[in-house]
Amino acid sequence: MTKEPASDLFAARFNDAGFAVLAFDHRRFGESGGAPRQIVRFDEQVADWHAAIECAAALPDVDPDRISIWGFSLAGGHVFRVAADHPRLACAIAQTPLVDGPAIAPHALSSMTPLAALRLFGRGVADALGGLVGRPPLLVPAAGARGAVASLTTADAMDGDRALDPDHRHTGWEQTVAARIALQIGRYRPGRHASRIRCPLLVVVCDQDQSVLPGPAVRAARNAPASTVVHLTGRHYAPFLESHELAVAAQIQFLENHLHPRDPR
Repeated sequence: MTKEPASDLFAARFNDAGFAVLAFDHRRFGESGGAPRQIVRFDEQVADWHAAIECAAALPDVDPDRISIWGFSLAGGHVFRVAADHPRLACAIAQTPLVDGPAIAPHALSSMTPLAALRLFGRGVADALGGLVGRPPLLVPAAGARGAVASLTTADAMDGDRALDPDHRHTGWEQTVAARIALQIGRYRPGRHASRIRCPLLVVVCDQDQSVLPGPAVRAARNAPASTVVHLTGRHYAPFLESHELAVAAQIQFLENHLHPRDPR
C-alpha cells in the first residue's frame, strides 16, 4: 500500500485539525527507494517506521514528545510493534490492523478457490526460491475476486479501489506484491507486542471486516495497558467509505486528548 491512496483522506483531516503529518512509503514501494520492488519484508518496514519517527522528531516546530503514529491494515499491525519499541511516542492509532496472521489465515484460505490457493502458494514458493538466486520477484495482484491468483480474495478485498482512489487520480499506483507474501503473512503476529505498549493506543475495528477480522484486533488491544477500541459498522475499508466521518471524529478526538499541550494549572 502506497502512502497517497492509503493516507490521503485521513492525513488531510488531521492536518486541518492542526496536526502536522508526515506520510512515507515503505522501502521498495511507491516513492521510496529499494530494489527489487514490491517485496514485503516486515522487519525492513518496521525499521522504516523508526526512521520516519526520528525524521519527524528532528523537524522544525515538531515537539519530539508529542508524536503519534497511524497505520492501516498491515501497517496498522506494524503500529503494535513500533509503539512497543518506541516508548517516547505520545500515542498510536491502529486502524483495522492485521495483528494475528495465524488467526486470519483460515478465513483468507476459505475465501480462495482450491485451485487459486494452490497456484498462489506455488507462485510464492517459486518467488522465494528465485529471490535466493537474484531473480526478479514474481508479482501477483494485491487483491482480487474469488478465483483469482491474488494475495487477498476475501469478500471485501476489492473495495480498495473505490475506497482509496475513487476518482482514479493515482494512475501510477502499483497494486501488486511479490508472491512470497503468501508464505509470510500467516506467520506474522505483531499483536503479540501489545503488552509492551506504554503509550495510549486507539484501535479501530470494523465489525464486518472480512480481511483482517475484528476479533484478533480486539483481543490484542485488551493486552495493551492503555488501549481504547472503537467499533465501526462495515467491512475492511469502511473507515474510508460509509464510516469515514465516525472514524475521523474518533481519531481526531484521540489525538487532541494526547497531543495538544496540557494546561500547566
